[in-house]
Amino acid sequence: MPLKILKYPHPALRTKARPVTAIDADVTAVAGAMLDLMYQNEGLGLAAQQVGLDYQLLVINFAGDARQKDQEVVAINPVVVESKGVVKDREGCLSFPGLYQDIRRAKTVRVQYYDLTGQAKEMTCTDLPARVWQHEIDHLNGVLFIDKMGPLARMGSKKYLDEYVEDFQEGLKKGTIPLGTEMKL
Repeated sequence: MPLKILKYPHPALRTKARPVTAIDADVTAVAGAMLDLMYQNEGLGLAAQQVGLDYQLLVINFAGDARQKDQEVVAINPVVVESKGVVKDREGCLSFPGLYQDIRRAKTVRVQYYDLTGQAKEMTCTDLPARVWQHEIDHLNGVLFIDKMGPLARMGSKKYLDEYVEDFQEGLKKGTIPLGTEMKL
């Protein structure tokens, strides 16, 4: 079954992911499909919850360019182990098409994760790469970038959020979203 990006307020986006306990052919195939989907949608990152999966897997390309493989990361069970500084910058999300707001994040993060070969990895990065890591790891914990918005940004986003909820309810009526799928706002 081909993967698709779930839009807010789909409940999978609020699911706290379970750790990956084995790296097998399925995990590898999903990672490849997620990278393809991320590139098709011109994203910098994509977490498993955004495609309806409940495990700790995410893909990133800090350049957003499929030709720049050196910028590509497949991360299993990632965690931020250290963060420093604070910076506010514009952020968006593939599960919230068209919505961008300034979000406060740590300027620098140190992240630990496993790659597809099971090797433990560590990366320290700053600015945009640090923001991407934090955004995607938040997804793995059921936290969305709208949860990080200040009151003014949240008010400025209300029109978009209302439209997403309306589209979701319409999808339930049309059957494009399975019945029994409860919104988690």
